[in-house]
Amino acid sequence: MEKLVIEGGERLRGTVGISGAKNAVLPVLAATLLQQGVYEIGNVPHLKDVITMINVLGLLGAKSTWVDEHRLKVDTTGAEGFEAPYDLVKEMRASVLVLGALAGGRKRAVVSYPGGCAIGERPINLHLKGLSLLGCEVGMHEGYVDVRAENLCGAKVHFEKSTVGGTENILMAAVLAKGETVIENAAMEPEVVDLGEMLQAMGARIEGLGTPVIFIRGVEGLTPCNHDVIPDRIEAGTFLVAGGLTRGNIAIENANPSHLTAVIEKLREAGMEISEENGVLHASMSRKRPAAFDIRTLPYPGFPTDMQAQVMTMMSIATGASVVTETIFENRMMHAAELRRLGADVMVVGKQAIVRGVKALQGAKVMATDLRASACLILAGLCAYGTTEVSRIYHIDRGYEAIEKKLGQLGAKIERKKDEGVAP
Repeated sequence: MEKLVIEGGERLRGTVGISGAKNAVLPVLAATLLQQGVYEIGNVPHLKDVITMINVLGLLGAKSTWVDEHRLKVDTTGAEGFEAPYDLVKEMRASVLVLGALAGGRKRAVVSYPGGCAIGERPINLHLKGLSLLGCEVGMHEGYVDVRAENLCGAKVHFEKSTVGGTENILMAAVLAKGETVIENAAMEPEVVDLGEMLQAMGARIEGLGTPVIFIRGVEGLTPCNHDVIPDRIEAGTFLVAGGLTRGNIAIENANPSHLTAVIEKLREAGMEISEENGVLHASMSRKRPAAFDIRTLPYPGFPTDMQAQVMTMMSIATGASVVTETIFENRMMHAAELRRLGADVMVVGKQAIVRGVKALQGAKVMATDLRASACLILAGLCAYGTTEVSRIYHIDRGYEAIEKKLGQLGAKIERKKDEGVAP
């Protein structure tokens, strides 16, 4: 086990680069199962979740090799596997994204049913209903989803609730189905668009990406392609918050501001100065403390649930009271209890948190419960007086590439150390 030890109070200054998006690279890697051949995927971050997906692909017959630091070659030539076992799927829920790719490319998928997670239940019933509408035979046995897709055909798939993974699975299955598929109430997230653009580069016929209605006309076959993954908007948003919390002045390279509109609007409301020049985001904070602001998490283009924990840290030292309303996951405020250990005044009532800003946070020992909670607590440590120790940081390694090194580049006093006192 490891922990991060942070000496707070340093104002962050300098330039930081954003890695490829975790939530984009995983479906992109899954899509290599649609057509045998050689792919090169660029801007791939070194993350625990990426390694897990590479291992899943390996069990399905793919061979992955690093061309350079962030470029991955995936060779699916001759690969015919169709079973993703529990031991790997339990490590990362996004492994279920191979369902659609296997159904489309190999006409059979046997994938361990994913369980719940710390932030709440995320059932895949909408994914399975959509696959059934496309003509798949969907069964369950011994904890596995068994999909047979010999007769894939286009259909109208209406999602009762917007689902990113569901949209991605149906996209991958539909591109090789006979006829036209229409996805209604499709997820509009940039990561879905990125997957769709890769599929288009492979020869798929898709219209409406980034809108609530996507049209797919099935094709006979696809061609492997090269694809560069989009920047991680959540990592970029996290660094924006870090700059504001520490009253810093930072430049963020390789970010796409158009993916961060809702986040930037709220951070400006808090008093941050954020601008773009020559593709670089510049962020600073001249106020001694942020102004209070409210957020309500919503599917894209609304405020992302993956930024909720980070901005709660900013609210905790704001002048006034802020309200967080979480509409996506039912259990995504576990970080509130750990923030209170640092002196934050946070009261959670159902799906809402009322955050009354305090003048300053005080360093303490805290424990991460999930990926974004980890980021929240690291941010809190940066602005707290004294020393903060964040345990169970294996969560952070799932979604942030070398976060302590990047923060260190900006002047943060942060160090990764062994943690002998916490059991895994």
